[in-house]
Amino acid sequence: MRAELNNILSGFDAITLEQMDAVKLMDRMDTKFIFRNSMLPEYLDQLRKHYRVLEIGGLRGGRYETLYYDTEGFSLYHAHQAGKLNRYKVRSRKYLDSNLCFFEVKFKSNKGRTVKERIKCPTIEEVISGRSADFLAEASPLKAAALCPSAWIYYTRITMVNNNSPERLTLDVDLNVRFGGREKSFSDMVIAEVKQSRSTPSPFIRLMHDRRLREGSISKYCLGVIHTQSNVKINNFKPRLRRINKVIYGKSM
Repeated sequence: MRAELNNILSGFDAITLEQMDAVKLMDRMDTKFIFRNSMLPEYLDQLRKHYRVLEIGGLRGGRYETLYYDTEGFSLYHAHQAGKLNRYKVRSRKYLDSNLCFFEVKFKSNKGRTVKERIKCPTIEEVISGRSADFLAEASPLKAAALCPSAWIYYTRITMVNNNSPERLTLDVDLNVRFGGREKSFSDMVIAEVKQSRSTPSPFIRLMHDRRLREGSISKYCLGVIHTQSNVKINNFKPRLRRINKVIYGKSM
């Protein structure tokens, strides 16, 4: 992260990984926003009195490496593209600064809630097998043999916790997607996500509304597929992609 961001983040009170256990929010409501990276210092300055920032090993921004899995026909991606609820995402995620790794299954219910289940794993594996395969069968109707690697996603995440209510705020910067020799960087964009067990007043959401930024974003996984695959439908994502271009670059597709 830029030195300017590090300086601003140093002004926040810190929270440890152990303290974060009280705000895991594995069953939650998500509210997403996107905005230009250049606006992040100003927004952080407005949030200092409302949030603590996660610090691990002296670092206040954690680097993530994630491998997503899908069928050969990208059925999980297409379920998202079609707007279907009761849908799944499957991924392996490594926290590069702490060297922790998890195999995760995310479920988006027809009530708009996100439920995440995960188990620790030694490293990211391209073939889902062993304990991960058993866990996938327990957590979803999906079969490990039907899934294969579909996108690598890299970014740095700033994680914050509301001082007064059970809310997490994540700010993802320096996003990069890769697969099959194709690569796309989104260094000008911040993806923000508010995670709450139920809808309650949020200082960050209030700030976004004050700045006239509408809720809405696009899945990092779907961005990865769109920019590394040439044989997938994107029709239902076109309005979101146009909005990203307008918000981040001030132009349409």
